[in-house]
Amino acid sequence: MKAEYDFSQAKRGAVIPQTGKTRITIYIDDDVLETFRERGEAIGKGYQTIMNEALREYLNKVKQPLDEETLRRVIQEELRAAK
Repeated sequence: MKAEYDFSQAKRGAVIPQTGKTRITIYIDDDVLETFRERGEAIGKGYQTIMNEALREYLNKVKQPLDEETLRRVIQEELRAAK
């Protein structure tokens, strides 16, 4: 280990930038989020991954604008179907 390091050219942030993904903040009902977390843990996937897959599957089926009401309905339908 060096006695001193030069951080004058260092940059803050993630070491590996994500491509093809965007970080957002959304509000999800607590019960919906908990269900996705439980299912993700059960199958060994992250809950965000399975939420993304559910949304992608829906978008591939239905070619209509996705508004908040539609998004909530889709998530609820996916949860019912998976039970």
